[in-house]
Amino acid sequence: MTKTEVLELFKLIKSIYPNFEVTQEKIDMWADVMKGMDFDRVMARAKEHITTNKFPPTIAEISAYAPEKNDHLEKFEQWKREAAQVPESKKREFYEAVKKLVEDKSK
Repeated sequence: MTKTEVLELFKLIKSIYPNFEVTQEKIDMWADVMKGMDFDRVMARAKEHITTNKFPPTIAEISAYAPEKNDHLEKFEQWKREAAQVPESKKREFYEAVKKLVEDKSK
């Protein structure tokens, strides 16, 4: 998150919790600690916190990171696209070769 995003978060928190103190030092510290977090997810957690808590949130209570990119799923989809382009005759040939290999190894 950026300092601008932290300011927007603080604006939300301050509007609900008037005693929430906002200082430049606090903005800087929160921005530093939250720099790798996902702004939209943090805001959603802050709004959820507001509905159930009478005290302002701490960083730990509203921390949220974007999910890590799943390269495996992307590779799987690429393999499916490539497999769709392989002719049926080649697929049958491969199937028969694997079947024979399994039979040979199981003897």
